[in-house]
Amino acid sequence: MALMVSLLVISYVLGSIPFGYVIFKLFRGDDIRTLGSGNIGATNVGRFLGKKGWAATFLLDAGKGLLAVVLAQRLTGDPAWGAFAGVLAIAGHNYSVFLKFRGGRGVATALGVFTAIAPWAVLPSIALFMVMVLAFRYVSLGSITAAGTFPFFTYLFNYPLLVVVGAIAGGALIIGKHNSNIRRLLAGTENRIGRTREEL
Repeated sequence: MALMVSLLVISYVLGSIPFGYVIFKLFRGDDIRTLGSGNIGATNVGRFLGKKGWAATFLLDAGKGLLAVVLAQRLTGDPAWGAFAGVLAIAGHNYSVFLKFRGGRGVATALGVFTAIAPWAVLPSIALFMVMVLAFRYVSLGSITAAGTFPFFTYLFNYPLLVVVGAIAGGALIIGKHNSNIRRLLAGTENRIGRTREEL
C-alpha cells in the first residue's frame, strides 16, 4: 500500500512540473503567466518562442503524463494503477503544486496519459479533434470533444473498467478547465483558430 500511495504522489508531482513556465523562464527570463493568455501551455509559449518553444512544451507535457502511467504500470503490473497515476498527473498539470495550484488545461498531458493507458481509443479521439477543428476552427471545441468521447472509446475497445473510469476522470479534468471556453462557445464569442487564446 505504501508503494501505491507513493506512486500516486509521484505522479501528481511529476504532472505538476510546469515545463512551459520553466522553458520560457530559461529562454526569455520572464514569467509566461504575465504574457498573452497567461497560461503555461504550449500554445501560449509558442506564441512568444515560436514553433520550437511550442514543440518542446507540448512534448514535455505529454511525456510527463506518459511517464507517470508507465512507471505505475511497470512497478505494479496493474493497468488500473496506471490509470490512477495518469489522472493524478493531469491533475498535477492543471493544479500545479509549484504554481500555487494553478496550471494549464491538461490536453497535452492527457494525450500522453491516454496514449499509455488506451492507445487504440486515442486514435478515434484524435480524429474527432481534427474534424471538429477543421470544420469549426475552434481548438477548444476539438479538445472538449476529444476529452468527452475518449471514455466512450475506451469502453468500446473493451479496456478494463477502471481504465474507463480513469478516462472519465481525466476527461472531466480537461473539460472543467475549459469552462471559460464553453461559456464563450455558447455565447458565440470564442476566438477561432489563428486568433485563439486557448492553451494545451
